[in-house]
Amino acid sequence: MKAGHLSSRQFAVLDLGTNTFHLLIASTDGKGAWKSIYRTRKTVKLGEGGFGKKLIAEAPFLRGVNAIKDFKKKLISAGVTEVYACATSAIRSSKNGVNFVRRIRQETGIRIQVIDGEREAELIAAGVMQTLPQSDRPILIMDIGGGSTEFIIVRSGEIIWKRSFDIGAARLLEKFKPTDPIQSSQVLSIRRYLVRQLEPLERALKRHPVKLLVSASGSAESYAKMIGYRHRGINPIASRKTYSFDLMEYGELHKDLLSSTTALRKTMPGLVQMRIDMIVPASISTYLVLKRFRIPQMMLSTFALKEGVAGVVAAGGRI
Repeated sequence: MKAGHLSSRQFAVLDLGTNTFHLLIASTDGKGAWKSIYRTRKTVKLGEGGFGKKLIAEAPFLRGVNAIKDFKKKLISAGVTEVYACATSAIRSSKNGVNFVRRIRQETGIRIQVIDGEREAELIAAGVMQTLPQSDRPILIMDIGGGSTEFIIVRSGEIIWKRSFDIGAARLLEKFKPTDPIQSSQVLSIRRYLVRQLEPLERALKRHPVKLLVSASGSAESYAKMIGYRHRGINPIASRKTYSFDLMEYGELHKDLLSSTTALRKTMPGLVQMRIDMIVPASISTYLVLKRFRIPQMMLSTFALKEGVAGVVAAGGRI
């Protein structure tokens, strides 16, 4: 995608993830800053029934097409013509991902850029770092998606290590097919699998030990909301970009999630419908990272890839 000139204008970012498609309409003042004008999202679950075959199945394929058609209507009504659409794990790893990209181009005129895991990690970090003060101590960023999970180590506002792993929550669900509730033996199997997959991260953290995990996923937003409603009767991130977890409260939530049924999770305040199944493997991943790498602090950043793209575009950079 070509960067626009540094001028006052509106533009849109489409973050086409495995579980959710996001639309962000933003304005920039021409001096490198941006602000959000409109946000919406649609649940598409592109990986449903297709991860094992490396295909986007017919039903999620159509959900994705229809979601972008709805986004296009909003863009037309808002008069926004400058669009930056980024596709991640499900589309890049599927044999028919190119067909999806082509169909969107034909039916909406929107050009989708399929970004690799390394670039995805960079853009996530670009988003998260807009919400954090610079620190000369290394910080680990974790973004659990449906298809992939990105880890980035940053220090003094710079990326010093990054990696994308195909261990997203939806992918773990399809691989392990846990019972309801999940059995302890299945939890152990998932943990062992994650430990093997995350060996490169373990080596990186030995070189760059961290004291803070910043989670930038929708799952982490769910942890924060569930803890807020449980302990204080409020949504603690309603108008905030960051949230600091009490790890005892998160540990209690994690334990409860592991013993919960689907029916029980449907009643938990703060947990949206689309995450009822995926919150369990997501929390297994989060808890493992905290404990295995002995990280004593965890924060949430509500900024991630789409905000990273917005920042790059506003600054005149290239996606």
